[in-house]
Amino acid sequence: MSQIHYMMITSSPEVAGFIEQHGVARIFMDQEVLGKAERQGHLDTHKAAHSLEEIAAVAGVLKRAELMVRVNPLNQHSQAEVDAALDCGANRLMLPMFTTRREVGQFLELVGGRVPVTFLAETPQALVRLADWLPLLEPGRDEVHLGLNDLSLGMGLNFLFEPMAGRLLDPAAEQLNAAGVRWGVGGIARIDQGELPAETVLGEHVRLGSRWVILSRAFHQGASSSAELLQTLDFPAEIAKLRGAEASWREASPEALLANQQALAECAFRLGRKGESA
Repeated sequence: MSQIHYMMITSSPEVAGFIEQHGVARIFMDQEVLGKAERQGHLDTHKAAHSLEEIAAVAGVLKRAELMVRVNPLNQHSQAEVDAALDCGANRLMLPMFTTRREVGQFLELVGGRVPVTFLAETPQALVRLADWLPLLEPGRDEVHLGLNDLSLGMGLNFLFEPMAGRLLDPAAEQLNAAGVRWGVGGIARIDQGELPAETVLGEHVRLGSRWVILSRAFHQGASSSAELLQTLDFPAEIAKLRGAEASWREASPEALLANQQALAECAFRLGRKGESA
């Protein structure tokens, strides 16, 4: 079975050029601003919009990694946003915060087959309606990413991994795998860091059949150069730790993977209870 692929957010050409040599298959750049601060203002998530100049600069250094740009949710300027991102070198576009089949079809029309699309299913409506809009995607080209931050917010939950803990993603995983559409979910911290252990999260990726995960800020801390990045951590060694944990899970029995899911649920729900009002 194929390995899980990593993507990471950066606007630094130097960092992008470095990390693509050390296991990052996709550079993620972000132009989404519409409604994001209102939804996620209280969360420690990426909110700064990357400029077209920054996108072009990163595109100019990449040799093997794919450059994906997240644009805004559909709006009156979407065609111009799509065209501009592609003109600056985007190899893939991501549509956030959609809810209907109509929006999926409309965005595919705007892109016009020029690049593949990743649909960020991060609203409860998009998740529930997956079977309705999934047939519009081209397997092996278009992809889906399940966004846990906004999905948990939309469900009124306190901790982003609660949808995974409650096995609400299992039906979506089954549908995506059956359709042959590659997909990923959420982000991941470094091994031995974070309130929810990264190795536990990786086990769920393996059980569900996920192919993509975003490397969290713990892997870069906003570094603008490879030297600054390496002052914070040994990046290649951290990637090797993730690969080692993944390899162990791929040898695990179905029973062990289910036991890991239960451990994830216990931890995630416990962390969710911390956010409950007294």
